[in-house]
Amino acid sequence: MKRRTLLGAALAGAVVTPALGAATARAADPGPSVTQTGNTLLDSQAIYFVSYDGLVNNNSFQKNALLTYKGYQYAVWYTADRNAVVGRRVLGSGTWSTVKVGHTLRYNDSHNVISMGVSKVDGRLHLNMDSHSDGFTYVKSVAGLMDDPAGLSWTTSRFGAPQSTLDGLALTSQFTYPQFVSMPDGKLQLSYRAGISGNGRNALAEYNGTSWTNLGEWTSSTGTYTSEHGSSTARNMYLHGIDYDRNGRLHAMFTWREQSNSVMCNSGGITNHDTGYVYSDDRGRTWRNNAGTVVGTTGGSDRVSVTDAGLVVDALNPDHSLMNQESQWTDSAGRPHAIISYVPGRFGQCTTNYVANRTANGRAFLVRKSSSGAWAKTEIPVPLNSSQRTKLVMDKYNNAYAIFPFGRIAGASVASGHTDWQILFDGSGLNAFGEVVFDESRIAQDNVLSVMYQVKSSGTTPSALRVIDFALPA
Repeated sequence: MKRRTLLGAALAGAVVTPALGAATARAADPGPSVTQTGNTLLDSQAIYFVSYDGLVNNNSFQKNALLTYKGYQYAVWYTADRNAVVGRRVLGSGTWSTVKVGHTLRYNDSHNVISMGVSKVDGRLHLNMDSHSDGFTYVKSVAGLMDDPAGLSWTTSRFGAPQSTLDGLALTSQFTYPQFVSMPDGKLQLSYRAGISGNGRNALAEYNGTSWTNLGEWTSSTGTYTSEHGSSTARNMYLHGIDYDRNGRLHAMFTWREQSNSVMCNSGGITNHDTGYVYSDDRGRTWRNNAGTVVGTTGGSDRVSVTDAGLVVDALNPDHSLMNQESQWTDSAGRPHAIISYVPGRFGQCTTNYVANRTANGRAFLVRKSSSGAWAKTEIPVPLNSSQRTKLVMDKYNNAYAIFPFGRIAGASVASGHTDWQILFDGSGLNAFGEVVFDESRIAQDNVLSVMYQVKSSGTTPSALRVIDFALPA
């Protein structure tokens, strides 16, 4: 499938009117708010090193570092002595119980995160960790552990031995970015990248309660992308998220990263370009663009490609240091939203140092599908003051929250069309390093936003890893 259509060209730089996103708000619905209810210590001496401008215990693509299931919350991290551990607590408790799972971190690489998932069909907790374009480590619990947390002791014996495969299923020798996705029927999928930055493919594996199956790759790294500066013939799709909505549709928003620096105005920038969107109505087997046209088949010869029509919902060339792997959320009506960030054109049309330029002039934007079906974009008027990523959360009223680096939180109401952004929590006193992660699943269970952050340190001196809780509007 060829041709590249820019659906979002008209949106570039736009600030939309409230009417675009307000259709589902009712007059009595509250606007966004956060009320701190607790701040608990996971580890006073968690491992600390900075690589790729991030920490291994707090990285935007880490899904999930925090997870809530049946009244208990779970957290994963690496300790100062490099042990992979899982903690759990009863919701609302300030006390965490921790177990080691038999693996130690191999390298000082912040990509080598720990990600969790739950297979509801058999009540197991799954972990995938320690991978950056090489092998991975996989650990799963005994069946039923997640279904009876009060009745089953929390000990290392509840977890199986670390594996280099998924119960014997080998995926790829170049594995990165594990993300577990809970399926509507209780099964579990694992999203991952095969290949390397600038030349990789997204893929899916699936667990049915008995065994894993590799569904295969669903994106292509080939095809020619041409900017005003030059061309590139290899790339990878970086996901902002991959999630099912309540009706069973699988949504994925993304950006492309080109392998060749020739597409940029300056080699000090970053080759990311465009925000795109695809969805699947058959559990990730086939993928459709915004117009509903099939643009790729998982495991097939025709996969989602940069040359496919109708993928781009917000057009941006590679000269603005657009960030990859930021954040996605699907609202209660099944509409996809994403936070993206880059250096707007008013600060210049060519970034020359993406870390310095993003820190000085970067801004975040909410890109979303409105109730009319049109795509809208709103700038969040909060300077990033960081090169790092922002996370997106929506409460049960569809109010939006941006969790910025350093733990700052801004909110915007659905009634305004998500245009009335204001700071709700300034993060002062946290001394957080930068990027934070949060518990996606807890919001639906008890209306609480849990954010995990690590206290800023220096060099490789361990520091405290904490979870701060906020009540959202009731």
